[in-house]
Amino acid sequence: MMNKLQASNWFMAFQIGLMGGIAAIFISLVGMVEEFAKRDIIAGVIEMGQTLLLIVVLVTGYFAARRSASSRSFLKLMEGALAGATVGIALWLLVQLIEPLDLRTIFLNASPALIKIVTFGREGITAFGVMFSLGALGGLAGALIQLLPGRYSNATFQGLAWVALLGLLQDLIRITLVTLPTVRDAVQWMFGGRNEKGLSILGAVVVFTVVAGISILRSNQSLPLQARLNALPPASQRAVRWISLAIAALIVFYLPNVLGSYLSEVSNSVGIFILMGLGLNIVVGFAGLLDLGYVAFFAIGAYVMGVLTTSAIGTDAGQLIAGPQLTFWEALPIALFMSVLAGVILGIPVLNIRGDYLAIVTLGFGEIIRILAGSDFLKLYVGGSQGIVQVAKSNIGEFDLNSPQRLFYLIVIAILLATFISWRLRDSRIGRAWKALREDEDVAQAMGIHLVSTKLMAFATGAALAGLSGAIFASKVGSIYPHSFKLLVSINVLALIIVGGMGSLPGVFVGALLLVGLPELLREFGEYRLLVYAAVLVVMMLTRPEGFIPEETRKQELHGAEEGPGAETALQAPDAARS
Repeated sequence: MMNKLQASNWFMAFQIGLMGGIAAIFISLVGMVEEFAKRDIIAGVIEMGQTLLLIVVLVTGYFAARRSASSRSFLKLMEGALAGATVGIALWLLVQLIEPLDLRTIFLNASPALIKIVTFGREGITAFGVMFSLGALGGLAGALIQLLPGRYSNATFQGLAWVALLGLLQDLIRITLVTLPTVRDAVQWMFGGRNEKGLSILGAVVVFTVVAGISILRSNQSLPLQARLNALPPASQRAVRWISLAIAALIVFYLPNVLGSYLSEVSNSVGIFILMGLGLNIVVGFAGLLDLGYVAFFAIGAYVMGVLTTSAIGTDAGQLIAGPQLTFWEALPIALFMSVLAGVILGIPVLNIRGDYLAIVTLGFGEIIRILAGSDFLKLYVGGSQGIVQVAKSNIGEFDLNSPQRLFYLIVIAILLATFISWRLRDSRIGRAWKALREDEDVAQAMGIHLVSTKLMAFATGAALAGLSGAIFASKVGSIYPHSFKLLVSINVLALIIVGGMGSLPGVFVGALLLVGLPELLREFGEYRLLVYAAVLVVMMLTRPEGFIPEETRKQELHGAEEGPGAETALQAPDAARS
């Protein structure tokens, strides 16, 4: 029986290794390895393309050890090594078959450059030895990480992730540090020389050690930071809160000067998606109303701002036949009102629709708005396929917000306002009604909650924040075109809410940074960044379906059973004590 169990474990490890080998071959043949190899993670040691293959090997070894039925750690390590070695052999077979089968006629990326990257510049039996050995060692490392206690494995993953991220973004970091001579000189040792790309060996070791050390120290703390703050006297809590707010305000005030034009532009794009995410979080996260046409309200806010403020009026300008040419602040209340009105108009027909049917109806509403915006029927009034140009820029008094650094402040103010509204609504009477509606409409109605007004309030509030983001977007870009308001915008906003944590306000910020900010920083890698984006979403849904920073209620729903029967008793104890 034991021999059969061990044989099945080895076969399972081999199967996982084959799946990892297929994944490694796939990312090699689609061109990701060669494209990402342009950037070193550690200067002169490992490229980003090789890092992608190493990540596949590590993950393969990790899951081989995790799926193992063996109770002995040594056997789990060997199974991880077998899975990693299988990945190395699969890549070696790919290299051997490229020329005999003339794979480049089918896969353009099966090039000599790919062979050099995968084999680390080796040939013949030496290449096989290197690929087999590195695969086995990588799989062994992945299995070892899996066997470590949770806090140490998490610290290792975080340290490796930060090394890869800083190495990948080292060009942007260097450009940013140019404006800060003292900081630039202080961290010059972190990166390679001027002609090198990526972190230095010493820099990579220091980054990994610092990040992993911080993670371990945080996990060793008996009480989380929030609990320790709550244990302080009220006067101390207020002092800490005001000091934190002062420091945050100071950082935000000087941040655009440090970031520069490009990173400020990226921050502005992330900020607009945060605004939309906060609005959709009310509709989907708080009230549980699946809205796939959210981009419609974003488009309405943008088009109202464009129509009311554009200076390209008349047939000579080739644009709209008429327009009041208002300022940004004069047009903003109208844009918000029209967005709220659209939210109510959408909410009325779908009051009795739930689940997937609601998603389909709202999706259709979003497409209707986009098609109308690009149609010839309304061309004289909203520009049609030619869009609207010369949209007025925003300003605060005589301070024109005509650059990314200046517009940053307006977006931050809008985000703070939207966050305050969401926070106050979440804990209010209407917020509790939304949560009851999300859990069960029938029970909520039996409790006396008025479904019509509650749903309309959710749609209207979410639409108002989407209209605000659309108005700022129109002023930021200076022109509006229908192709900017496709279904993919709604999908992206919904995805960032899911990744961050549905119903969680901090989760919206984290999701926007991961799904909007990071792909923008990786734009140089073209469409391959979207493949990474999709892979991250798949892994995220498998490992943390509740999101990175989940709402406490949703976290208990997904993981309450894993905490054991004592968890439910502990949750019920306060209620019993009150009664």
